[in-house]
Amino acid sequence: MSIVKNYGRFGNHFFRNLAVSFIAEKHNLMIIYENNDTVNKLHLLGIQLFSGENNYTETIKLIEYDLVLVGPNPNNNYFTILNSDSFKQNIDPNHDACYCQTQYVSNLIYEYLRLEENKNQIINANKFMDRYNNNNDCFIHVRLTDATKFNPGFDYYDKVLSQISFDNLYLASDQIDHDIIKQIMNKYPGVNILSHDIIDLMKFASTNKYIVLSHGSFSAMIGYLSFFSEIYYSEYEHSWHGDMFSIPSWNKVSKN
Repeated sequence: MSIVKNYGRFGNHFFRNLAVSFIAEKHNLMIIYENNDTVNKLHLLGIQLFSGENNYTETIKLIEYDLVLVGPNPNNNYFTILNSDSFKQNIDPNHDACYCQTQYVSNLIYEYLRLEENKNQIINANKFMDRYNNNNDCFIHVRLTDATKFNPGFDYYDKVLSQISFDNLYLASDQIDHDIIKQIMNKYPGVNILSHDIIDLMKFASTNKYIVLSHGSFSAMIGYLSFFSEIYYSEYEHSWHGDMFSIPSWNKVSKN
């Protein structure tokens, strides 16, 4: 049976579960999404995962390489499986190489969330939906703790904030006492520190007119769910996560 196990944080679950759900829907595969908390959180966001009827005796490991016929086992390539017209195996996405955070898979997820039916479900599930297209506010996400060394730094946030005009500034971080947060608060003393739970935070953040992302899968998720926002992200050459930020409509901010 195809099982999606619990590896990483919620952002990691988001990418892997949705990527597997696409294959499941294409081939009517039965999928067990092991983490009920993730399934419930996605449901609260208005996102449904697919599980079908087909269950096979043979299982293959899913490889996330982007391009068809590329990788150590071309037959296990993500897009080869997704685009196949006769796939009749279970899939196993539960190994370190398969976080599904590549550019092509990420863009697939981004476009899926913008299909009219899916977009409307997400909007209708948002308790802050009245804020969509109805504010001139800015939200910034500052990812720190175990990934602090990858954060683009105060200058990145300041560069974006200094070139846009906003009414209210909101900030969320996993390390609110860090020096970067203090620098932001000192220069922008009216900043509002958000303390919502993870789902309400994503819902509120996604309604702001301007969104300044950090890095990592959780930050990318906020951007994916922001249908009416101007979104900014810092350029990077190498990172601890995959290329989840190369969305054509987003604003890439240079380090210079």
